[in-house]
Amino acid sequence: MERSDRGLAIGAVSKWTGCKVETIRYYERIGLLPAPARTEGGYRIYGVEGLKRLNFIRRARQLGFGLKEVRTLLRLADKRTRPSAAARRVAARYREEVRAKVADLRATERVLTEMIARCAGGRLPACPLIETLFREPGPWPQSPGRRVSRSSASARGRR
Repeated sequence: MERSDRGLAIGAVSKWTGCKVETIRYYERIGLLPAPARTEGGYRIYGVEGLKRLNFIRRARQLGFGLKEVRTLLRLADKRTRPSAAARRVAARYREEVRAKVADLRATERVLTEMIARCAGGRLPACPLIETLFREPGPWPQSPGRRVSRSSASARGRR
């Protein structure tokens, strides 16, 4: 059963929104989507409001909002006054997270560019990229009661 006079079955909703059926059921379980009406046979039937809410959740998730933020935004959307100041705060906090991620990605890009440049077109016998990834982060951790120097540990590894 795909469609009824009262709404759409979960399979049709899945196709229309691009959300997997299991994802839709998950959103219901965690309370983001209200439980839909059911047919006499027990099939879920989603009305226009359920579709709008699911589309809201899907779009917010595509933008990268976490479930906590989506829940907060839905609570705000459910209020009659829809306070934009509160929604603005949620978006501003998320924007700072995005900016931090972008900065991390830019730093990663710089490191990768440097590592790729050091590979000299793949003509070197040893790979600087692999050597960089093996580079030790700092002093070796000491085991209780036994002190191992980095040079002795690496010498043992070469035997």
